Parts: sequence; C-alpha cells; structure tokens
Amino acid sequence: MSAEPTFPQGRLVLLRHGETEWSRSGQHTGTTDVPLTPVGEEAARQTAALLTAYDVVSVYCSPMTRARRTAELAGLRDVRIDDDLREWDYGAYEGLTTPQVREQLGYQWEIFRYGVAPGKTPGETVEDVAARASHVLNRVWPDLHRGDVVLVAHGHLLRILTTVWLREQPRFGAKISLDAGSVSVLGEHHGVPTIDVWNRVT
Repeated sequence: MSAEPTFPQGRLVLLRHGETEWSRSGQHTGTTDVPLTPVGEEAARQTAALLTAYDVVSVYCSPMTRARRTAELAGLRDVRIDDDLREWDYGAYEGLTTPQVREQLGYQWEIFRYGVAPGKTPGETVEDVAARASHVLNRVWPDLHRGDVVLVAHGHLLRILTTVWLREQPRFGAKISLDAGSVSVLGEHHGVPTIDVWNRVT
C-alpha cells in the first residue's frame, strides 16, 4: 500500500470579501454582482496588514467584482481568477434574507439543511458547492508545497471549502460563521488538517 502524499507546509489563507449592501442586510448574494460599500472597501484595505504575516506564493480569486476589488485593495498581486470560487448559486432565493425565505415557505428553513429552489438560475446543492471547493483545493495543492496561498471569495463558499479541507461533511459549514472582510487560515498538525485562525478582522 502506498503512503498518503505528504501534507504541504504552506497555509491556506481565506479572505472573505468586504461588506456589500446585501451582506449588511443579510440578503443571499450569489450571482448578483454587488459592489463593496465604503465600509467594505476600508476593511479590505486593512486586511493588507494581516496578510503581511504570510509567505504568499499565489492568489486565487472569485470572478465577482466584490471579491476582485477586495483583492486589489488588500494589495494582492498576480491574482488568478478562478470560477470555482464563485458564491453558492441561490436560485430562487437570490436577493432574499433568511426570514423572507422562511415566510415564503412557512417553516424554519436553513440553507445547509434544506438547500435552494430553482429560480432565474438553477441553484446548487451544498454538495455541488463542495465539489467546486474540492476542485479549488486540488488546483492549489502544488502551490501549498511552495508557500502560502490566498483565496479571495465569499462566505458560504469559504465555509464549505473549509469543511472539505477538514474532511468533514459540507453541512458542517452551517456551524462556522464567517464575517465580511475577515481573514482565516487553514493548516495542518502532524498531517491532520486544522483551522489555525478563524474569522479575524482588523
């Protein structure tokens, strides 16, 4: 039996984009390209100081404007756009808050448990999002053997990606919150995937 591949020494640095009007109001923001608020832009600038602690060898970013602008304001360079880092496709629930969805459905809906319904877009299951996150991790794995990798993306996507890193079920993502403009770090300890820093804001 062959041994498992050596766990890379680099860390995975997760940067959630800064505040938008929709993230502030709690609206599900998947395919809608909402810009950062002035507060979100300032938070993105302040993350630059946090990122200096890492030996960044590559940066991958969601194609959405709010993520790309966050990467720019954080001072990140040579950014690679990765479509797999886009946010969960919320289908019929795009633009709605959780209380609004619950009012429509008549029960205590929670996205990780019940998922979404098709709307103007087909929507995705939590497993669909986890599959995309797995593709991202496979893509950045070689870079992690050279140093730290920054991923600039969205709240639900990064929470689900974290569950994949930890080898947990994607629905575990419901139990880990992630604020706009925050920095988190995933690593390993004796070959076991870990959360080293979580939800740090300036």
